[in-house]
Amino acid sequence: METEKATNFIESIIIDDLESGKIDSVVMRFPPEPNGRLHIGHAKAATFNFLTAQKFGGKCNLRFDDTNPVKEDADFCEQIERDIRWLGFEPAGVYYASDYFEYMRDCAVLLIKKGLAYVDESTPDDIRAMRGTLTEPGKNSPYRDRPIKESLALFDKMQSGEVPDGGMVLRAKIDMASPNMNMRDPVIYRVLHATHHRTGDKWCVYPMYDFAHPIEDAVEGVTHSCCTMEFEDHRPLYDWVIDNCDIEHKPHQYEFARLNMTDTVMSKRYLKQLVDSGAVDGWDDPRMPTLSGLRRRGVPAHAIVAFCTEVGLAKAVGVVNGAQFDDCVRDELNATAKRYMVVPDPIEVEIVNVADDFEDAVEVTEGGEYVVPHPTFIDPEKRETPVTTRKIRLSKHVYIDRADFMIEPPKGYHRLIPGGLARLKNSFIVRCVGYDCDNSGKVTKIRVEKTDEVKAKGVIQWVDKATAVDIKLRKLSAIVPNGEGDFTERINHDSLKVTTAKAEAAVAELKVGEAVQFFRIGYFARDEKFRDAFNTVVELKSSYKA
Repeated sequence: METEKATNFIESIIIDDLESGKIDSVVMRFPPEPNGRLHIGHAKAATFNFLTAQKFGGKCNLRFDDTNPVKEDADFCEQIERDIRWLGFEPAGVYYASDYFEYMRDCAVLLIKKGLAYVDESTPDDIRAMRGTLTEPGKNSPYRDRPIKESLALFDKMQSGEVPDGGMVLRAKIDMASPNMNMRDPVIYRVLHATHHRTGDKWCVYPMYDFAHPIEDAVEGVTHSCCTMEFEDHRPLYDWVIDNCDIEHKPHQYEFARLNMTDTVMSKRYLKQLVDSGAVDGWDDPRMPTLSGLRRRGVPAHAIVAFCTEVGLAKAVGVVNGAQFDDCVRDELNATAKRYMVVPDPIEVEIVNVADDFEDAVEVTEGGEYVVPHPTFIDPEKRETPVTTRKIRLSKHVYIDRADFMIEPPKGYHRLIPGGLARLKNSFIVRCVGYDCDNSGKVTKIRVEKTDEVKAKGVIQWVDKATAVDIKLRKLSAIVPNGEGDFTERINHDSLKVTTAKAEAAVAELKVGEAVQFFRIGYFARDEKFRDAFNTVVELKSSYKA
């Protein structure tokens, strides 16, 4: 295989491991816990793992870390798998931590028999107090030297259902004086009388993440187990479990900085709080940074992968400007989105010098000259589509946006004014010959004449009055903006604003989730739950400065 060029420090390690013969092939994994929906931060990890495996001709598994039945369920598993496939990734295999429960139990028994684990009957508070502090060593549990035979019997009792939740735990016997708090006899099994979404009531003891995860990686033959920096201090425990459970395959853990974005919540706990409190209408609310929320908002999967690739991988923790994400979305839609005319604040315009039954078929271009997927998309085959057009009806009565007409315009205003010229987009030029106002002075109707002029400074969008459809525009902003203080006090309860608009007839046929450009307004997509409404995907202009 031709030598690949590394683009980050983990790829450099992989190249060295392949060239030295340490590994024959690359095996990665993406291991979310199914206790919520995936968000944009998970997308970065998934993109890295799947694309890295692909780059080196290896494979990447999707594995659900379902070791806590209290918080996890099958629906989250289904939604996560859907999100991964929506991004364009095909897992080599779909696995669950629960697939290995019996093997993990056997590993725990082996540790007890080796004198490297013991059953502790101390209360959770007592165990916490025994751990010590960052500057003081921990204290041995009174049960630390419990005979092996006794611990084996009590572990059996824990499994049989005779022990209440919190009554006993199994702890690894490592070093209570270790400077690494994670090595001070960590709990590796606890009692939980809860129904598991896959195994039902078969088990009432469940492994802790730090014990389960290295075993899962080893069983699946993972070569490079990549996680975020908060697990760096857990790596010695990861290695300890592998070494002492006599597992032949020995994966290695590597850490990288998690994704942090401005005005974006990157915590499933906080996202769940938004859902449970009713601040949003579900995990897929288009204001949410979840993949299901972004999909409902109309964000293309290609754009998410492009953004995650552009951000790259590093050890240093930083904050990415959310405008950079918007730019990736805008770049994708600028090349792929169809264009439609929509009038947010309609005012009627009558073309006075055409017949009452006047009707014209105006041809408009639907999109760009070609459509090419972002180069990071996993299918490298280039696709092109020719220019497409559609025809829209133009009659004697149309709507234009109120902002496109001013009686007393400021300097530099190039749209319609009394006596002035403007082109109806994709059609002829008109001259304003009059207008009506109500008692408050608000313009209620504009009268224009079709002219033979060939040049006008202003071009204005319009929709045919007789065939226009009524739609709603859902303007979205950050649900939890940046700031100090309590999370709940920063929730923006005005993050969704709904207005009405008139749209050309073809807008009624748009599919749910298909992102399109409404001329001069922004990119929008039909909402999945409110079919007459369109969510803002992204604004037309960028505010991002690299």
